[in-house]
Amino acid sequence: MMIVILFGYFLTGVCGDGVADVVLSCTLVEEGVGQGGMGGGAVFTRTPATLVLRDVAVAPDESLETLTPFVPPSIPDPDAILLEAKVSSPEIPNAHVLLHADCNEQEVMCEISRYSLRGSQESSEPAYFMVSLNVEEVEFSTALILRTLTVNKDQSTLIQKKLGLPLSQSGTLMTEVIFLVFSHIKSVTAPLRGDVLLNCGFKQQEIPLAQDVGVAWRLQHRGKGWKVLEMKTRLDDVEGSTVVHAERRGSSVDAAQVVGEGNASVTLTKLKVVDEGTYICTVSIDLFHAQQVIHLNVIQPPHVSLSEERLILKSESPQTLSCHCTKYYPLDAQIEWLSLSPTDTEPTVLPDQGSLSSHRQHGDGTYSLSSHLTVHSTVSPGTKITCRVSHPALDTPLSVSLVVESPEPGSYWWVLGFLIITGLFFYQVMR
Repeated sequence: MMIVILFGYFLTGVCGDGVADVVLSCTLVEEGVGQGGMGGGAVFTRTPATLVLRDVAVAPDESLETLTPFVPPSIPDPDAILLEAKVSSPEIPNAHVLLHADCNEQEVMCEISRYSLRGSQESSEPAYFMVSLNVEEVEFSTALILRTLTVNKDQSTLIQKKLGLPLSQSGTLMTEVIFLVFSHIKSVTAPLRGDVLLNCGFKQQEIPLAQDVGVAWRLQHRGKGWKVLEMKTRLDDVEGSTVVHAERRGSSVDAAQVVGEGNASVTLTKLKVVDEGTYICTVSIDLFHAQQVIHLNVIQPPHVSLSEERLILKSESPQTLSCHCTKYYPLDAQIEWLSLSPTDTEPTVLPDQGSLSSHRQHGDGTYSLSSHLTVHSTVSPGTKITCRVSHPALDTPLSVSLVVESPEPGSYWWVLGFLIITGLFFYQVMR
């Protein structure tokens, strides 16, 4: 198995017809045979390589004046690994992102592996390669399958030494994109009990590789995996050709969009906590298949409340005020107590943050947490006490407050009078 991993890149362009070339500087990684390291792990060797994407579409308002044409090496080198692929048909969605990644200081991750068909030898022709492209901090992810083009061999034809494949006269390994699977999102966040669309699409050459297409969605989370949905259909839209097995209730893929637009996106309704994880979209056509990976985060903002609506001071008797943060997901919730006295203009964080309960998990997977604050009788009446909760599902912290009140007027004399009357009553009874 051979893998190419990007370690750096540069961009060049070709003026004309609104297209440009993207040149990626990569590293070829070969898995060693019989060279297992500690624990039997494979040892990899790395060799520089280059990938040229030809005819990347450029927007009409894009200037190509600052770009220079890609020029192959003047003297072909059979030791150099230089793959060249025309990507105008099928086009790579949003490939223009690659043109600006350098200026935006975004890292392009490129991984290439030798793709072997069942029953074929790795050295046979045509050869196939799998290319995975991701751009850091951008919703761009694409998996390409390349097929080598036929080279008319003669005595002067060079053979790439490491791959064992014939090179063109310019010293490049000529390929074409025959199939690609892409996604416009790498990660998505959706609310608990809400719905979400996980994007996945595919394209192939104008002359289809085959009419039968398979779409499979799978979920992986915490070392476990589940089937979500499987679909088989035909691109020629033969009636009754679509077969769907939805393992997860409330999951669906639109067969009409699969056939008409190459849209293999899945919809999940009434999300639960157990739906969170890494989703793998696999599209299969003929002997070829490629994947995209999307991470789904499920969130639920907390409900925050205080144990008391009013807090009336009692002489020499501390009171407990509780802040309840309930039914949230994920687990990361923080509770903070603040105080604003009548003489202050800004609230301050209380040095004594009270005590926290343990997290309580409910049947739906959400959590609850409580914080208990001791309010002493020395607190000034009119002081505003605030419970502030931070959570990933909240854009800003959520706060609830109350104002400490003075003892009600006359309450002392009312209690004293009650005690005197009660004492006189028992005195008369005992006589």
